[in-house]
Amino acid sequence: MLCAAPLVTPLAVLLPASVAPPPGGGPGGPVVERYTERIAGVEAVLEMVPIPGGTFLLGSPEDEPGRRSDEGPRREIDVEPFWMSATEVPWDLYHVFMFAQDLEPGPDGARGIASGEAAGSGVDAVTRPTPPYVPMDFGMGVEGYPAIGMTQFAARQFTRWLSERTGRFYRLPTEAEWEHACRAGTTTAYSFGDDPAELPAHGWFRHNSPERRYHRVGELAPNPWGLHDMHGNVAEWVLDQYHESYPESLPAWPTTLYPRVVRGGSYLDPPERLRCAARQGSSRAWKRRDPQLPQSIWYHTDARFVGFRVVRPLREPTDEEQRRAWEPDVDEVRRVLERQRRGER
Repeated sequence: MLCAAPLVTPLAVLLPASVAPPPGGGPGGPVVERYTERIAGVEAVLEMVPIPGGTFLLGSPEDEPGRRSDEGPRREIDVEPFWMSATEVPWDLYHVFMFAQDLEPGPDGARGIASGEAAGSGVDAVTRPTPPYVPMDFGMGVEGYPAIGMTQFAARQFTRWLSERTGRFYRLPTEAEWEHACRAGTTTAYSFGDDPAELPAHGWFRHNSPERRYHRVGELAPNPWGLHDMHGNVAEWVLDQYHESYPESLPAWPTTLYPRVVRGGSYLDPPERLRCAARQGSSRAWKRRDPQLPQSIWYHTDARFVGFRVVRPLREPTDEEQRRAWEPDVDEVRRVLERQRRGER
């Protein structure tokens, strides 16, 4: 059984008075500026881009070329302001989360349980991934390239670690937030228009990646709000459970391990899978070659096309919102996680 103590450090503990919010707003104020998120002792940074709140149409019109039935029913969605990382999280930073155990303490003195220490609050704050059996970049490149092959749980634990290291709350985007940011105020199939012939200037996909490899983040033109690689390069995790049509209540918080939503398409996909509204559900087949029993809660050995980016909401989260964004949400993951906390594989 997991211990009864909460797994989440309250944001009041994570964000001491000495840590000022970045430029561009705070509770009740507008998001107006981008900022650079840094971690002490780490060269890699994340550029955080302001995403205005507002109302947009989620999904695609029925006459959009390439549309699939899971892109509806179309509806108006209200989105609060937030920041989103300008690029997918690169290996340079994700490897620090995976392997580094000797960083200087963060704002609350936390280093994570992999170093044998808990957060300053006494809470078991962050669990690190177990060592992979093979390099998870699969020889495609590390420095400046997007991190790939992690489970949604692993991506969520990265956002928890990043929050503890910086004193600011980070999480994965919801599916609605992701599409709102991808569209960037447009109503076309892509953020640059409807013509897929223009795609090579904006996204890496099957036709301009014949070597079947991902590319360095941020090399191509950004969308109107300054986000790179929203179309292609690697698909991106969001928080939602995948349904074949949008449920009444969004976000669709997961209740089963599969399928969960990834967005944006990848270097392996045709143009229509890179549209703003295109969706994909995860599959247990993404672990087909994982030799572990039970299979890893950290790695998708056969999903070399999936990464993620992070968001920071303008509105400070409640404790319940933190738990939902970070904690394991199904028993299958909880059981494996508890084994690892006891020192088992």
